[in-house]
Amino acid sequence: MNTVNLGTWVHTSYVFKHGGRLKSPVLSRMLHPLKNPSFPMLSQRSGRPMSLVAVLTKEEMVRGGDTPEEEKPAFNFNAYILDKANSVNKALDDAVPIREPVKVHESMRYSLLAGGKRVRPVLCIAACELVGGDEATAMPAACAVEMIHTMSLMHDDLPCMDNDDLRRGKPTNHKVFGENVAILAGDALLAFAFEHMATATVGVPPGWIVRAVGELAKSIGSEGLVAGQVVDICSEGLKDVGLEHLEYIHVHKTAALLEGAVVLGAILGGGSNEEIEKLRKFARCIGLLFQVVDDILDVTKSSQELGKTAGKDLVADKLTYPKLLGIEKSRELAEQLNKDAKDQLSGFDPDKAAPLIALSNYIAYRQN
Repeated sequence: MNTVNLGTWVHTSYVFKHGGRLKSPVLSRMLHPLKNPSFPMLSQRSGRPMSLVAVLTKEEMVRGGDTPEEEKPAFNFNAYILDKANSVNKALDDAVPIREPVKVHESMRYSLLAGGKRVRPVLCIAACELVGGDEATAMPAACAVEMIHTMSLMHDDLPCMDNDDLRRGKPTNHKVFGENVAILAGDALLAFAFEHMATATVGVPPGWIVRAVGELAKSIGSEGLVAGQVVDICSEGLKDVGLEHLEYIHVHKTAALLEGAVVLGAILGGGSNEEIEKLRKFARCIGLLFQVVDDILDVTKSSQELGKTAGKDLVADKLTYPKLLGIEKSRELAEQLNKDAKDQLSGFDPDKAAPLIALSNYIAYRQN
């Protein structure tokens, strides 16, 4: 069973520059493509990002009344994500055993169990726990999201798409099993994701499961992940395209599935409509944040450091944030998105929100 490899992810230093900040009107453009006019302009609250292991403010540590201040134990994000990732890995291993036809299941398991940070399923579980649910309730949905994410990587690596030979430090699926099997194994994971969530989720009203299935389907369909992929493909080599065009691609291609993961957890955990929508806004910010950081890493890290081919977007003449904004402005945008995401969690119990705050910081400061 694989475990998540975080490496030295804890970065307590302030890694972004303070030059001319990209303001929230830039962020508001990313909301338009999802056709959600109710999404308000994001906050421009200032302040440095918190340390990953010190996510509670001094005020939140006050015990109330006349009692003296007591410091709660710092939230241990490293232990939290390792524990959750191991639980997800075990659940995925159990969900997709080797059976007939053997080759397609081997292909499915090769990519599904290849490690990775398990950010999406952990987000699903953390959102569920935030609104009062538990890990067991969220786990089938968390696995479904990871199955779909894995499918998207398998297909994205194909010669007809990004034509990549390396994923998570290993040969890509089609290099091991052939293009035909890689396509079919990805299709199988996509179909099984919905079957697994529908049949393995227990202890919640059927209506919640139906709502969650619809949410997940929309996040990956022709108005979600697929839309982003298609526009991304059609944008290669284009000149004179702006930030709004780039945001459309990544709000759909990357943020939509991260949003789906968080919203599924909130739905299955019994969150109110208000709580679900706040978490949706949080997820959109971290979804775009994930892609901005990914683009930065693609041009600042080696293939060995990333575990995948570095610089491939530059070679393919793809539109990226560093290409459009430059490295420093891209880092400033990442800083703003991280702060805006955490603002959406301000009304929740700070102890329960700690994992999501730390996950937002982790996405902002990850090194691969």
